[in-house]
Amino acid sequence: MPLGKSMAIFKFWLAHWRILILTGPIILGAVIGTTGLGVGIERTLQDVAWRIRQSSASGNLHIVEIDGRSISQIDRWPWPRRHHARVVDELRRAGAASIAFDIDFSSHSAPAEDAALVSALSRAGGNVILPTFRQRAGARRAEWIDALPIPALREQSLAAAVSIRPDPDGYVRRAPFGIVTEGVPRPSLSAMIAGMTGSAGGDFPIDFAIDPASLPRHSFIDIHQSNFDPLDIAGKHILIGATAVEMGDRYVVPVHGVLPGVVIQALATETLSRSAPREIAWPFALLAAALLAWFIVSRRSRAGLVGASLAAPVALFLGSLAGQVVAHAYLEIAPALMTVLFASMGMALWRLILAARRRRLHDSETGLPNRTAFVDALRGAGQAGVVTALVADFDKIASGLGQAGTAEFISRLHERIAHWADSAVIYRTEDRTLSWRCDAEEGLDRRLGSLRAAMLHPVEVRGRRVDVALVFGYAQGGAHEPEQIIANSALAAARARAAGGTWHMHQVDDEEEITRELSLLSELDDAIAREQIEVFYQPKLDIASGRISSVEALVRWHHPIHGFMSPDLFIPLAEQNDRIAPLTLHVLKRAIVDRRVWQTAGYDVGAAVNVSAKLLDSKAFITDLRRLIRDDGVEPGRLTFEVTESAAMRDPEAAAAALHSFKAMGVAISMDDYGTGQSTLSYLRQLPLDELKIDRSFVQQAHRNQADAVLVRSTVQLAHELGLKVVAEGVEEPECLAYLRSIGCDLAQGYLISRPEPAIDILHLLDRNTAHVA
Repeated sequence: MPLGKSMAIFKFWLAHWRILILTGPIILGAVIGTTGLGVGIERTLQDVAWRIRQSSASGNLHIVEIDGRSISQIDRWPWPRRHHARVVDELRRAGAASIAFDIDFSSHSAPAEDAALVSALSRAGGNVILPTFRQRAGARRAEWIDALPIPALREQSLAAAVSIRPDPDGYVRRAPFGIVTEGVPRPSLSAMIAGMTGSAGGDFPIDFAIDPASLPRHSFIDIHQSNFDPLDIAGKHILIGATAVEMGDRYVVPVHGVLPGVVIQALATETLSRSAPREIAWPFALLAAALLAWFIVSRRSRAGLVGASLAAPVALFLGSLAGQVVAHAYLEIAPALMTVLFASMGMALWRLILAARRRRLHDSETGLPNRTAFVDALRGAGQAGVVTALVADFDKIASGLGQAGTAEFISRLHERIAHWADSAVIYRTEDRTLSWRCDAEEGLDRRLGSLRAAMLHPVEVRGRRVDVALVFGYAQGGAHEPEQIIANSALAAARARAAGGTWHMHQVDDEEEITRELSLLSELDDAIAREQIEVFYQPKLDIASGRISSVEALVRWHHPIHGFMSPDLFIPLAEQNDRIAPLTLHVLKRAIVDRRVWQTAGYDVGAAVNVSAKLLDSKAFITDLRRLIRDDGVEPGRLTFEVTESAAMRDPEAAAAALHSFKAMGVAISMDDYGTGQSTLSYLRQLPLDELKIDRSFVQQAHRNQADAVLVRSTVQLAHELGLKVVAEGVEEPECLAYLRSIGCDLAQGYLISRPEPAIDILHLLDRNTAHVA
C-alpha cells in the first residue's frame, strides 16, 4: 500500500477511532447473538452462576426411590402392580399432598395386578399422576410413538408428561411445560405438581443451583413395609421413580454430572415451585453492553482502561446473577460479554498501535519527536529548510551527567531553543543534535548568532550548571528527500564545528567532500587488509628503576598519495563506519609480533593498545579478540587495553561488563585520560583496573601549578590505595619527572622519554636505556 494512502487511513482512524472501536464490537455481538455462536460461552457462564448460587431444595417434594435395596427385596421386574398399589395406599394414609409416578404403565400386566392398582388409584380419589411420554419408534426411524397408561389406569388418574430431551451435546438443561400425546396437550409432571400452566411445546431452564442431595428421599421398600414416619410425608408432594443404576434412566446434567431421570424431574418441579423462570433474550443485555463499551472507550488513562475492561464483564455477569437470584430471570449475556471484551481488546490494540507509533516517532530518553517524525513532517514540504543544532562537547557532558542527566539536559536545551524558535517543532534527530524547520534563509546568520549567545547562560540540570556550546548547520530541500535534507543539515553542523565556526550552510562541495571521505574509507579497508597500517610505539618509563617497562601502540597510516595521515583524520572515520574493530585487531596483531621480537632480544616489554568506546559492547570484537590471544600464544598478562574515562562513563554497565571479559582473558586494564571525566571512587571499584593514566592537561604543569600538583598527588594516592599503578602522560621536562618521582608516581610517558617510534627504533632505544641504567 502506498505510504500516502496508509497515512490517510491512519488519520481517518485518529479522527473517528472511538466510533469505530465502539460500533465494531456491537455489530460482532449482534452477529454472535443472531447466529448462536455464543451458546458455548453462555452455558459455561450459566454453570458458573449455578455453582455460585448453590441452594437446598424446598423440602416440599419427596422422592420415593426404587433403589438397589428395594429391587433386591422385591426380586422381580417389572414388579407386580400390587406393590405400587400398596405404596399408594401407604402414602395416601400418611396424608401426602400429591402422588406422582415416573414409571411406565403403558402396557398391561396380569389382570389381578392391574385391578389392584386401579383400586388403589380409585381410593386416592383419582388424583395420582401417571406418566405419559413420546419416544421414537426406532433408532433409525423418524416417527414418534405416544406412550400413555393403560385405559383402566388412565380413568382413575391424571396424565402428565415426563419426556426429557437432552441438548445436542448430550446434556439435559431444560424441561417441558407440556407435550402433546395422542393429540391432547398434557402438562409436564413438574408443571402439574407445581400447579404451573404452560403451552405444550414450551420449555424452561432447570435450576441446577438446587443441590440434588438436599432432596428428601425414601426407599420404596420402606414405604411398602410401613417403615417410615407418616409425619414426614404429610402435606408433601411425592414423586416415585427409579434411582438404581441397574434401572438405567440416567442423564448427564450441568454441575452435578449424571442424575437419575426422577431426580431431574424433581429439580424441574423445584424450579417451577419457586416461580416460572423468565428468559430475557440477548438484545436487552447488548444495550447494556453498548453503554459499558462506551464507558471503556472513554477511559483516557491506562489504569482507567484496565479497570473498566475488568469491571464491565464482571458487571454483566453479576447483573445476570442478580436477575436469577432476585427475579428468577435468566439473561442471555454471551453476546453482550463478547461485545465488551471486543471493545476492551480494540482499545488495548489501539493503545498498542498508538504506543508503537509514539515509540517510532519519539525519542525514548526524552520523549521529544525524533528523526522519523521529522522525516514524516517534511514529506511533501518541497523547498523546506532545516536547521540542526549540534552540542559541540556532547561526549563530555554525557560522561559527566550520565544517561538520565543527559536526557534532562537535552530536554532543557529543547525548551530554550523552542523559546527562541517561536512555534517551530524541535526534533531530536541524533543523540547530540536538535533540528527544526526554518524556510527563511534571510537573516539566519543573525538569528543563529543570537541563539548561540543565549546559550552562554549555563543550563541547570539536577542542581548542576552545565555550559553549552552549540554550532549550527543549515540545508535546503531542493530535489532531496527529507532524510537527505536532515542529513545535510547535520553534516553542515559538523563542518561548522570542525572549522571552529558558529554555523555552516550545506553546499554542493560538502557532498563532494563526503564522496572523498567515502573513498578514503574504502582505501582504509584496503590498507588494513594489506597490512599497510603502521604501528608506532611510545615508551613508558618505570620512574623508580629508570627502565622502559612498556610501550603504547599508536597507529599511523602512510597514504600513497596524501603521505602520513594524522590518526585524527581516519580513526573517527573508522569509528563512525564500523571499521574500528578490524583496525584495532590489526594494531594488536602487530604489537604482539613486535613484542615477540623485543622479547627475543632480551627485553620483556609490555604493550598497551587503545580500545575504542565503540567496541566495549561488541560481542563480535570480544570473540575475535579471545581467538587472537588463544591462537597467537601470547602471554596476555603483558598486554594492556587502554580505555578512556569518558568511554567507561558513557555506558557504565556495558563498560564494566566488557572490561571484566577482557580481564578474564588475563589482559591488564588501564583507564586513559583520567581526570577529564566524571568517574567516582565507587565506580572505579566496580572496574577490574590495573592502571590509571593521568591526562596530560594535569601533568604538564604539575611541577609549577599548585592546583595541578594537588590533583596529580591525590590521584596517585587514591590509585595506590586501590592497588593500581599510575602513568603520568605528557611529561616533557626533567622538573616534571622529578616531581612525579617525589610523589611516588609509577610510570611516566611523554616526549621527555621518547616520541612515538617504529618497532626497530624502539629496540635501539631499549638498548640505550639498558646501557644507561647499567
